[in-house]
Amino acid sequence: KNRYETVRIKGESMKIILIGACGRMGKAVAARSAECGVQIVCGVDAVSAELPFPLYKTVDEVTEQADGVIDFSSAQCLKPTLAYCKKHNLPVLLAATGYTQEDLNTIADYAKTVAVFKTGNLSLGVNLLQMLVKKAAAALGETFDTEIVERHHNRKKDAPSGTALMLAQSVKEGRKQQSTFVYGRQGLVGERNRAEIGIHAVRGGTNVGEHEVMFAGEDEIITLSHSARSRNVFANGALRAIGWLKDKPAGLYDMFNLLGGIL
Repeated sequence: KNRYETVRIKGESMKIILIGACGRMGKAVAARSAECGVQIVCGVDAVSAELPFPLYKTVDEVTEQADGVIDFSSAQCLKPTLAYCKKHNLPVLLAATGYTQEDLNTIADYAKTVAVFKTGNLSLGVNLLQMLVKKAAAALGETFDTEIVERHHNRKKDAPSGTALMLAQSVKEGRKQQSTFVYGRQGLVGERNRAEIGIHAVRGGTNVGEHEVMFAGEDEIITLSHSARSRNVFANGALRAIGWLKDKPAGLYDMFNLLGGIL
């Protein structure tokens, strides 16, 4: 049996606070929660909506007891979420994107006292792609130009996607050489530098998410790609991750910790 497959958490339902409950991913997580042995005790969102559980504007208003927190909101909610989790000693899954370097430093600091699971993508396929990209970059080196193209729906607010940045980092680590991220190109930019890793964002329609990494060499091109067909891919991953995170000691975890050797 696929060890990553969504399974019910043994024992009583894990009680979760869902931040970003009214967003597309929040609703997808809520819809899948019961099947995965998770109870959403309340939600947090600045937007109002009819939901089958209590909804608050801020996490500080929450009165329900919980075993963990899932955050699919935005980078703006990061500090209140982490402060709440530290105060109540709750593990937290951070699934938002658009974090700044300052935000990443804040996450690392809080991970010294609470269990924090952070990832740019909760899909098994994407994390497999990340591994393959790193191996390809190591094998091909800078003799192949690398370009990353990501495509998402027209309501996505950040660009490039967190997943595209994960993939770019994998290329950089695979090369083990100095690399520069270039975000799109415009005007008379001159010849392409070998150290460049091009990253391009496309927005349109209802596209859930597509990522393509192209390695272009002399007279040949290698392309690695992933396409998500529904948000259930990410909802299942989120529920599996928060169940795995329960009772873990303080620390910063990601998908490779969860998968524990599958990749």
